[in-house]
Amino acid sequence: MGTLKESFGRRSRRVRHTLRRAANGRARLSVFRSSKHIYAQVIDDGSGKTVAAASTLDKGLKSALPKGSDLAAAQAVGKLVAERAIQAGIKDVVFDRGGYLYHGRVKALAEAAREAGLNF
Repeated sequence: MGTLKESFGRRSRRVRHTLRRAANGRARLSVFRSSKHIYAQVIDDGSGKTVAAASTLDKGLKSALPKGSDLAAAQAVGKLVAERAIQAGIKDVVFDRGGYLYHGRVKALAEAAREAGLNF
């Protein structure tokens, strides 16, 4: 059956494979969450470059947030990454949740990015 880490890796690869087939040239909004922080980046897979990124470790957010691992922090990161992506000229993305369930902090980040203007 495998370990938890192997299962997570398989899920991540499966999600990314499906996204690349459905992307049609759109950039990918990738999420990583740890126990203390949450990170998001918009990646252009065609050129292999990160277009925009945000995390709870950014200077403006770190001082404004009491905790980096709650829903409020995820919403702030989602809004910030959406603003940075729009400034870089990217409005349409596909959401890469990695191996995480679309629930909790991952869902809060996605909904905040949608409200800030990203389409996915």
